[in-house]
Amino acid sequence: MDKIPTVTKNLLAINIVMFLALFAAERWGIDLNDLLGLHLFASSEFYPFQLVTYMFMHASLTHIFFNMFALYMFGRVLEHVWGPKRFLIYYIVAGIGAGLLQEAVGFLRYSSIADGMSPESISIVLNEGAAALQRHMNFVDSRMAELNLVLNVPTVGASGAVYAILLGFGMLFPNERMFVFPLPFPIKAKYFVIGYAIIELYLGTTGTRDGVAHFAHLGGMLFGFMLIMYWRKKGRIGGPYV
Repeated sequence: MDKIPTVTKNLLAINIVMFLALFAAERWGIDLNDLLGLHLFASSEFYPFQLVTYMFMHASLTHIFFNMFALYMFGRVLEHVWGPKRFLIYYIVAGIGAGLLQEAVGFLRYSSIADGMSPESISIVLNEGAAALQRHMNFVDSRMAELNLVLNVPTVGASGAVYAILLGFGMLFPNERMFVFPLPFPIKAKYFVIGYAIIELYLGTTGTRDGVAHFAHLGGMLFGFMLIMYWRKKGRIGGPYV
């Protein structure tokens, strides 16, 4: 751990501590993912601080393992190159940006489902939906149930910021060769990043219901890209790019 740079080390520690706190809080009947996860802004459970806190919460051991593994592998490289202050700014900005894009896409889904529903049904979902999900229940009506899930199921995870880190690595070291399971041959980092972006865009736009916030991943990459290009325009960082 002494060889891990400061910000990366602390981000790893905070995420792990919050994951352990998730289980500790359950003993007291508190769902930290519901409290600190990012709800759609139209939900009664939404609070602005969730745009920051959601990126430190995770849904499962597998979820946090892969996010923290990527943070460890690539985040420490970016921190060594950029320094702790710039790396932390990049991580937080990308994470918030991922949340904002997820909110925008979530609202479009919400509007699409609500279109054609009666005002009374929408009102019931708005007023009673969150409480129903907290009791592990949902509405019998399929459209009301789907609207409730979009409105009140929170987004959690560091994936948006982590995808921005992958993008940053690919832009700084585009020709670095990487072994990516299950491919039996190495590929250049720039192709790895481009491939991931294409996959996320495809999964996000085809309406897959895999429970993964694909547009949050894309949002992290988008805001990360814009921040890197802004820094380069200002002459604050150099290096190759995709």
